[in-house]
Amino acid sequence: MRNDLPPRRPGAVRTRLLSVIGVVGVGAVAGSLLLWHAQVGDFLGLAADKEPVVSTVSAPAVGAPPASTPSTTTPTPTRRPSTPAKTPTRTTSTTPTKKPAKESTPVVAEESINGLSPKLKARLKKAMAAAKADGIRISITSARRSATKQQRLLNAAIKKYGSYKVATRWVLPPKYSAHVQGKAVDIGPAAAMTWLNKNGWRYGVCRRYDNEPWHFEALTAPGTKCPPREPHAVAKAD
Repeated sequence: MRNDLPPRRPGAVRTRLLSVIGVVGVGAVAGSLLLWHAQVGDFLGLAADKEPVVSTVSAPAVGAPPASTPSTTTPTPTRRPSTPAKTPTRTTSTTPTKKPAKESTPVVAEESINGLSPKLKARLKKAMAAAKADGIRISITSARRSATKQQRLLNAAIKKYGSYKVATRWVLPPKYSAHVQGKAVDIGPAAAMTWLNKNGWRYGVCRRYDNEPWHFEALTAPGTKCPPREPHAVAKAD
């Protein structure tokens, strides 16, 4: 027996080849179509457009700062000018109140020569030192007086002597008094009056009135004779 296979038909082989080629061709065409579709989609911008969405979310942040800036600038200029306006008013109110208080406080004792004019004070110091060397102590009974006390003394003299004219021979009104001006001094005791009346011209200190042996003023230059004494004080006519 023979095992020879029956010969294949050439038509069947061709059909198989054609079918295989067809399948491969269809796959290639499908692949090319897919690639072509992707490229066309990229070219036309059909791919998902996601980036512009992100940019639109961040867009309002750009417009936010200009809205806040004008609100912060307005309150600052209105608050600053109000503070310096208060400081000058406080300084001016305190200064004038303190000055008159200091000027009215200096009160010198009537028995001290510190309230006298510089000229009479300097001359009287030298006379007192010279009198002390001679064993005479000059005491100050009344140097500078206040206008209030001078008026009080005048009122008492008017009561004592009965008239203004006679009273002013002993006590002058405040505006005419040498005591109120610090240009006259009353001394004691009697020995001091006698010594200064005799030696006062050497220091420029002189007795002025005949009726007041205690009353002395700086009436001449040191070393010059004193002028003639007046009988009493005379009030000037107003």
